[in-house]
Amino acid sequence: MGIHYLLALGCVAGLSLGQILFKMAANALQQGGAPWQHPAASCLVLGFSLYGITSLAWVWILREVELSRIYPLMALAFVMVPIAAHFQFGETLDTRYFLGVALIVTGVCVIASR
Repeated sequence: MGIHYLLALGCVAGLSLGQILFKMAANALQQGGAPWQHPAASCLVLGFSLYGITSLAWVWILREVELSRIYPLMALAFVMVPIAAHFQFGETLDTRYFLGVALIVTGVCVIASR
């Protein structure tokens, strides 16, 4: 696995963390009050910043690697986000989730091996 694939995995991790930050901001908004007055407003700003930085990194990666070879790694966000949500928010993961994870990871490995 080359440096571009490692950087792409970093982008996926950054986007996944951004989703967790967005959920934290959404939870804070649900509690009421203006978003900019709530301490969780920083979560929203951090989430947008992380999305911006990882998007720029992704564009750089796309200069070096074919989209059809690197894009399947984005599917790993469907693995990372629910696991992070489980630990951060106590969301439930059931057997179907783990079956889906196995299918996603298998698919990514099959595509990456070509």
